[in-house]
Parts: sequence; structure tokens; C-alpha cells
Amino acid sequence: MPVQAAQITAWIAAFAWALSRVGGLFLVAPVLGATTIPVNIRVGIALALVVVIAPMAPMGLEPMSGQGIGVLAQQMLLGALIGFVLRIVFEAVAFGAQLISTSMSLSYAETVNPLGGGSSTVVSQFYTGMITLLFLAMDGHLQLIGLLADSFQTTPIGGAGVGTDEIWGVLMWTGHLFSGALRVALPALTALLVVNLGFGAISRSAPSMNLFAVGFPITVSLGLVAIWLALRQLPGAFDSLSADGWATMRGLIGGGSP
Repeated sequence: MPVQAAQITAWIAAFAWALSRVGGLFLVAPVLGATTIPVNIRVGIALALVVVIAPMAPMGLEPMSGQGIGVLAQQMLLGALIGFVLRIVFEAVAFGAQLISTSMSLSYAETVNPLGGGSSTVVSQFYTGMITLLFLAMDGHLQLIGLLADSFQTTPIGGAGVGTDEIWGVLMWTGHLFSGALRVALPALTALLVVNLGFGAISRSAPSMNLFAVGFPITVSLGLVAIWLALRQLPGAFDSLSADGWATMRGLIGGGSP
């Protein structure tokens, strides 16, 4: 049976709708869209997802029409918002690790950097690697793909889409960045606070002692011990943040709480 030109056009349209939403997700989301992954691998994963998800997209609207271009932009925005929520979960953990690094004096180079820093510390990279492994072990990547596929049912192409209420809700949810960072860093920060209070007492009793030379190796050593002990709390904190993130993403696509 020969393939008609109308069928080819419909297939291209479905591919374009799926690509716009998947592409928006991959531009922002961690793990699947991480810049550490080679571009050809990211493109291959995105195209594989598009091929699987494309049959769920409608085929009636023309993507290259004036209305179609606006819908394409809206679908890309929806995918980007889903990825942004998940990005906040990862950035909250990285920000908490940054606070620990600052208390350990390991981020001193970033503090005095005249260009304003911008690079993550070793502790942040370590915590990011840990939660990436946790995310994959908890099948987070499969949940993300499943949520993206469900979004074509709960938020169909050409529907109401993303409005100001959804965008404002995501922006308000970014406050979890600070509360989540504090939840991750609090055990280690408490231990380092006790160490700094001890150094303060020593400086009062022996003012001639060079605390910078003595305190730095002690702070780093005790900070590493505090991180080792605090890692036991990391899975629970990340699971709590992830649960809030999945609930927000489900609400964003109109699917309710997970």
C-alpha cells in the first residue's frame, strides 16, 4: 500500500510536536541533558524518545503554520519547565554542598575570585555525582520519561498549555532551593560550627597562636569526617526533595500528585 503525501506530512507533524517537548526537557533537565554527556549521545537519546512518543502526539495541526509555531514554542516551554523543576532538586543539593565547602574553607579561591567564580567546588561535584547515582538507582530517569509520555495525555497538543499560573507556581517552588540546601548541609554545618566555636575559644586563650596555619588543616580534616557522617542523611533528604519535585511536575502537566 503506497504511502500518501498526507500521511508523510502527518508523521512529520507528530515528530515535530514530540521533538519540541522532548527538546525543551533536554535543554534544562539534569542527567539526561547534562553537558558532561557527549552531544551525539544526548541527541541520540532525544531522537529515540521522540520516535517512541511521537505516536501519542496529534497529527491534525500543521507545525509550520502561524498557530503551529506558537504551539511549538509552548510545547518547548512545557518541557523546559519540567526539566527546570528537576534541575532545582539537583541544584539544592549542590548549593548545600557549597555551603559545607565554604565552612571548610575549601571554596576560598571562589570567594576571592575577581571574575565572580561560577565554577562548582569539589564538594559540590562530589554531592552531585552521589545524587546522580541515587537518581539512576531510584529509576528517576524512567519516571521522567514516563511523566513526559503521560504529559501528552494530560496536556494534549493544542490545548490550554502552560499559563501564568503554572509558571508562577514553578517560580514559587524554587524556594525549595534554599530549604533543601539547608536540609542537606545542616548536619555537617552543625559539626563545623562546633569546630569554629572551639577555635574561637582557643584564640581567646592563646591570642599569639597562628590559627590560620593550625586551623585550616584541622577544619578540612574534621570537615571531611563530618561529610562522611552526613552522607547517611543524603538519601533521605534527596528523596524528600524528589517527592516534592515529582508532585510539582505532575501538577504542571495536570496529572495531580504522584
